[in-house]
Amino acid sequence: MCREEASELSSLKPQLEELGVPLVAVVKENVGTEIQDFRPHFAGDIYIDEKKHFYGPLQRKMGGLGFVRLGVWQNFMRAWRSGYQGNMNGEGFILGGVFVIGAGDQGILLEHKEKQFGDKVDTADVLKAAQKIVPMK
Repeated sequence: MCREEASELSSLKPQLEELGVPLVAVVKENVGTEIQDFRPHFAGDIYIDEKKHFYGPLQRKMGGLGFVRLGVWQNFMRAWRSGYQGNMNGEGFILGGVFVIGAGDQGILLEHKEKQFGDKVDTADVLKAAQKIVPMK
């Protein structure tokens, strides 16, 4: 998850708390001060999945040729103009995603898998999905 997307999702934290829905990030690694640098952009708990189980048995990657895609450069420029910078540490080719997971047997209510670097989820969709969560009793 990029810092820009993390900030946008963090803006939903008051509404999510009202719904009783936690805001959580699962990251694949902590190289250097990566999580410490990410913390100001994300208002929820951050967990490290060192074995990358959360990323699935077939990790979705975008190779170096992804940098020649126009959409990637447009996403990069959008984030840069908004004041967000990334880092070049660690494994940067694994694509991320955003999930809204319901309680109990509800399962996945929203699944946004990044198609290219910087492909963000619509926060309105996240909030709509979170509103569908039925709390466990």
